Amino acid sequence: MPQLFAQPYDMNANGFYFESIEEYTAKAQANRNIYGDPVEEYEIQIIDGDEIDCALAEAWGLYQSSISSYFRAADDWDLNEKQIFIIAVGEVGYQFDPETVSPADFDVDIYHIETMNDLAQQFVDEGLFGEIPSYLAGYIDMEAIARDLAMDYTETLIAGEHLIYRAA
Repeated sequence: MPQLFAQPYDMNANGFYFESIEEYTAKAQANRNIYGDPVEEYEIQIIDGDEIDCALAEAWGLYQSSISSYFRAADDWDLNEKQIFIIAVGEVGYQFDPETVSPADFDVDIYHIETMNDLAQQFVDEGLFGEIPSYLAGYIDMEAIARDLAMDYTETLIAGEHLIYRAA
């Protein structure tokens, strides 16, 4: 579970750590500044959590109004769904509605491969360029294929994992 911090914009108030929307709500309702006034606005910061959940928070853009849906996504989505969202929103720049977002909303293909050369080799092995006779296989220029693939595919690093993706 990710740990977040609510930093008040009110300089006369203290912030607090929280790990759920229920904990945030209870602490925010009880929080008062040094004059006894309720604190209304906070900057939400990710403090600790799995690398993938931290990357998800960064792509999500945490605000008071979006932390509930962020917690749902962090709890409910699997690793691949989180990667799709991070790429679509954090790297490609797609917009989303925090209340209704689903990774299925985004047209992103992910390959768990480290380099474009590896992707080129995979595509050749899978027959995407047709049947290649064994006596010609040694003459295929994987670097040239990789350069061509780089026109439509992008390399990225998310939570320590090298990925290659294509987004429509």
